[in-house]
Amino acid sequence: MTDNFDPVATIVDSLIDAMPEPVLVVDRSVRLIAANQPARTMFPLMKLKAPLASSLRAVDLHDAIARVFATGAAEDVSWLDRVPVERLFQVHVAAFYSDEARFVALTLHDATESRRLEQARVDFVANASHELRTPLASLLGFIETLQGPARGDSVARERFLSIMLEQARRMARLVDDLLSLSRIEQSLHVQPRASADLAGIARHVRDALTPLARESRIRLELDTRETMVRGDRDELLRVAENLVENAIKYSAPDMDQPERRVWVEVGAREGMGFLAVRDEGPGIAPENIPRLTERFFRVDVGQSRAKGGTGLGLALVKHILARHRGRLGIQATPGRGAVFTACVPLDAK
Repeated sequence: MTDNFDPVATIVDSLIDAMPEPVLVVDRSVRLIAANQPARTMFPLMKLKAPLASSLRAVDLHDAIARVFATGAAEDVSWLDRVPVERLFQVHVAAFYSDEARFVALTLHDATESRRLEQARVDFVANASHELRTPLASLLGFIETLQGPARGDSVARERFLSIMLEQARRMARLVDDLLSLSRIEQSLHVQPRASADLAGIARHVRDALTPLARESRIRLELDTRETMVRGDRDELLRVAENLVENAIKYSAPDMDQPERRVWVEVGAREGMGFLAVRDEGPGIAPENIPRLTERFFRVDVGQSRAKGGTGLGLALVKHILARHRGRLGIQATPGRGAVFTACVPLDAK
């Protein structure tokens, strides 16, 4: 609303206050004469009667305002605001008359999230294509070799077929993870209502991954208390498998070490059930921790691929926990291991 009574501004206020998106109105001298509540919330330092340029320093936007005043034809313009955080606005600039005076209304749409999602989609497609292209190129190369120079070489055939099988499994894992991620995203808004035994899930994962742990010279230690949570057992099993398997794979001891340990703890606190996985691995640099749940992000790309990672495991964990209205906590120090803690609401039944 305006500070002092003005018939024109009062009518304008009544109109723009009914609009859900931020709306600003300026006069011929490009002074702000009205702003609705969404606009005031978005720009709390903006002052009425002051030049618009004192609060919005956007050259393209001011050029569009000048053209609309001159021609009367509406325009759409994009404006990237970099302070205090980067935001992208789509602005509709349109003129209107009141008592033969011309004014311009600016309707702002915050397109920051749409832009971020579009960029994420583009990055996702590019990364997925790259991850599939590498093993596919390897398969094609070996097939051509087996059909040509190595057609009668039984030793080469066995070696190549073994590599081809590994690459095909890598593609299968990637496709499975992509499909799983898609399914979880489609049901992200639906919180599971079933009950799941978090301690039983931890014991199941311990039994299933014991052979891998022995092969990697890792001793798995379990500390569980009966913890019933609200959740989908299969999805929570996927969470536990990912966290424990990562701890085993990426904390394997050096050649001069007899073994390392991975601890799995299950319990409850503050209304949440938790499954914590702690390892004695190399730890994680602080700057990498916020990016660990990004799709296809890897701290060490070569090591991850060598161990069969798809770069989607922690992204799956994050999305599953989000669907369960839970969260993932990560604590890590370079050289001193890491702790991944999955928290899910307790079952209130």
